[in-house]
Amino acid sequence: MPTNFTVVPVEAQGGERDSAERDAWRQEEEEDNRDRGSGDGISRESSPFINSAEMDRGNMYEGKNMALFEEEMDSNPMVSSLLNKLANYTNVTQGVVEHEADEDSKRKEVKVPRMGTFIGVYLPCLQNILGVILFLRLTWIVGTAGVLESFIIVFMCCACTMLTAISMSAIATNGVVPAGGSYYMISRSLGPEFGGAVGLCFYLGTTFAGAMYILGTIEILLTYISPSAAIFKAEEVGEETEAMLNNMRVYGTCIIILMAIVVFVGVKYVNKLALVFLACVILSIIAIYAGVIKTAIDPPDFPICLLGNRTLSKRSFDVCAKFTERNNETKTTNLWLLFCNSSLPTAMCDDYFSLNNVTEIQGIPGILSGVLIDNLWSTYSEKGSIVEKKNQPSVSGSEDIKIAGRPYVFTDIMTYFTVLVGIYFPSVTGIMAGSNRSGDLKDAQKSIPTGTILAISTTSFIYMEFLEVLTEGLDRVLLVRGSGREVITIYS
Repeated sequence: MPTNFTVVPVEAQGGERDSAERDAWRQEEEEDNRDRGSGDGISRESSPFINSAEMDRGNMYEGKNMALFEEEMDSNPMVSSLLNKLANYTNVTQGVVEHEADEDSKRKEVKVPRMGTFIGVYLPCLQNILGVILFLRLTWIVGTAGVLESFIIVFMCCACTMLTAISMSAIATNGVVPAGGSYYMISRSLGPEFGGAVGLCFYLGTTFAGAMYILGTIEILLTYISPSAAIFKAEEVGEETEAMLNNMRVYGTCIIILMAIVVFVGVKYVNKLALVFLACVILSIIAIYAGVIKTAIDPPDFPICLLGNRTLSKRSFDVCAKFTERNNETKTTNLWLLFCNSSLPTAMCDDYFSLNNVTEIQGIPGILSGVLIDNLWSTYSEKGSIVEKKNQPSVSGSEDIKIAGRPYVFTDIMTYFTVLVGIYFPSVTGIMAGSNRSGDLKDAQKSIPTGTILAISTTSFIYMEFLEVLTEGLDRVLLVRGSGREVITIYS
């Protein structure tokens, strides 16, 4: 073993190594200049643009795989990139250059959007805004709040959605709007915290809106289309609400399961029929307008039975009178049996029934009847109160017998202004239907503001017109009873 060692300082060793590298570099450069020099013997100039060391180093990495420095989020999220690689896995050997070219071509394949403002934004917003509230609850709101306060309710709700659409338009025109819809715009403008909170509220709102549409569908189905399909039926007067709730629970569960299956299979099949559904809604609105014009010219015969000024439901009796003539004999009617203990004229009856007369009025007296003046002001009431007609003569009596079993028309809930605002407000939602399709639009910055604002303006005009035409020739009692279902059925 050697016993003598020479200690060389690190700095000196580094200096010697650097000088050796510089000598080797000069020798290579001189040989290269001699081989590639010009005819006049002058060597090639060394410049930052010609034969640069940085360019040589850059050329060394051309065509190399720099996957560690690649930003995959510019093209696909990390999770989707991993799933795509797993889905496209193959055990066939492929060259590095061919593999990179194949990956680049897949990333550059972008779906070309073809939807414009009308098809992509305007019609979806129109379809989502016009909903069940228009056909089932708007006339009831007018009958309860009156024409003036109903205009205030509609204006407040429509103004709220219009201001929201203007704010959304400001965000949409502030930059590029890729796929992602309203969540993307809010999260990129206000931050992911606000975007997540708004996205959660949007999900909950859509969920409750779906439940509302399901209940409206069941109500129309079991009330007018097929009443015999009801599983639970009311045996006595006053049990209709409980029976309807039980039917809604059963049918609602079935419809939710059906909707879950549709979502699992694919919503694209529903989107293909979206224009058909919208056409049905538009035809229904046109039919209502046609019915309004017809009833203005020739009012139909739609009698409403009153006991004093109290409205009666004709489900339990057929003749709106206390007595009827049969075979030249005066006999009591089924209505008499509902308020008296026997069918004899001398029977003991309810005090209010004995003191007041039974009359019939026209539910649709026509535009020229002046009924619009009576419908201007509100008539809020408590839950379970009897629907009464104003300016109708009546005599109050002692209520010794309970009125719960009588064929009166009762109010379902306690009504006041803010409750009606909450009931009506879901009818103006659905303005995000166009912005949620931002990935399918040709020019999202232009289509989202234009289509959304036009849809809100159109639906607001429709609601305002409904407030006018549905109340000009209808009696207040008809507007309040049945939550507006009978009105729409008559006009349609």
